[in-house]
Amino acid sequence: MEKNDGFKLFNMPWSMFCFITVIVLIATYFGVLPPGMTGCFIFMIVIGTFLDLIGNKTPIIRSFFGGGAIVVLFGIALLHYFHLLPEIIKDADGNVIASYMQFGKEFDLVSSVNTFFKPTGAFLDWYIAALITGSILGMNRKLLMKAAARYFPAIFGAIVLSFGLCSAIAGIMGYGSVKALLLIALPIMGGGMGAGASPLSKIFDASGTMTAQEALSIMTPAVAIGNAISIVLGGLMVKLFSSPSWNGQGALMQAGTMDPKELEISPEMQAKRDHISLSNLGIGLLVSGTFFAWGYICSSVWEKLVPAVTIHAYAFMIITVAIFKIGNFLPEWVEVACYQWFQFIMRNLTNVLLMGIGLCYLDIGQVVESFSVTYLVLCGITVLSAFFGAALIGKLVGFYPVEAGITAGLCMANMGGTGDVAVLSAANRMELMPFAQISSRLGGAIILLIGSLLLSTLGGML
Repeated sequence: MEKNDGFKLFNMPWSMFCFITVIVLIATYFGVLPPGMTGCFIFMIVIGTFLDLIGNKTPIIRSFFGGGAIVVLFGIALLHYFHLLPEIIKDADGNVIASYMQFGKEFDLVSSVNTFFKPTGAFLDWYIAALITGSILGMNRKLLMKAAARYFPAIFGAIVLSFGLCSAIAGIMGYGSVKALLLIALPIMGGGMGAGASPLSKIFDASGTMTAQEALSIMTPAVAIGNAISIVLGGLMVKLFSSPSWNGQGALMQAGTMDPKELEISPEMQAKRDHISLSNLGIGLLVSGTFFAWGYICSSVWEKLVPAVTIHAYAFMIITVAIFKIGNFLPEWVEVACYQWFQFIMRNLTNVLLMGIGLCYLDIGQVVESFSVTYLVLCGITVLSAFFGAALIGKLVGFYPVEAGITAGLCMANMGGTGDVAVLSAANRMELMPFAQISSRLGGAIILLIGSLLLSTLGGML
């Protein structure tokens, strides 16, 4: 909202945006929305903008639960859950139960969005590649060098406290300490479904503890609930802990651990960043995509050499971009271009991404079905412990506890890349994406190693 330009939606006059909204909704519910990426983009921008507005204008949600990000995520998930979006509904055997018909033909918006988002995760990869590259290359070089060495102790603080408290509380509640450790805490801290619960289920199967399908049926609700709690806590913790000694307002390193001048971006560099050019956006897209491709090369080679342990391409990408930044191997104009591309993506397409996450990955029905007081308490204890374990160790190594708890704690307990975007959006800490990705990817790989060790020693006690 601009003081002199009146109320705006998606950086446009509200009246013009509302006119566009009417056209998009007519096309959607008349079943003639353009197929593929074009239709998905305009639908998600329109609905995401209004859901974001609701969240940012609703006092309690705005103040304590992350505002627009929470409403976008859960709003679209609820619209899907209550079948308020055009879709073809099928049973478990693939038979059509109900379908949305207009002008004598079926229209399935939900499948279109799923096709756009889910099969390869293409849009998510595209978005996160821009965020990783631009945010790392846009960081203060000295800050990156000093922060990285202290980050892994914070991750281990999250793991130790979450595993310990979840097991202890489960024993007290009669759920079973080992069962809670292996089937609740372990998958929640594992980095989501694709890089966490799914490979963990294969480790369960290989160890003879239970079949992969049985393991997934128990672990999936824990991952979903843990993700939801992480998102809510992401918005809540920044409000509850507002003291300057705890809350860095987006800064990870405490100012007292470095010369404040080392944290500053020079006026000359800021001027270059502010001078947006179309060619820079293209360069940023190309360079971020190339770093991502290199990550896939490294991941493929690793898979051939060490097939027992999966490390996602994001992890290798983070390491490579950080090496380029620390070593000062890229020209300044390339760093500026990548930073500008990251800013463009983040400011314009975050709601689109949150819409896709909510519609494709956040299963309200699954969360409802798995709900029980004991199960919910143990999931909540795991996530809370992850936050405080990372926060306390983070404070000891010179981090702001809130930022450490969010990145090294909550971003270990959410659903990987999708959860990172949601948690950081809820906390308004999107600039911390590189550290969140370290938690999800490298931290997730650490959990797989720990899981192998735990199942080899404790699997027989389930």
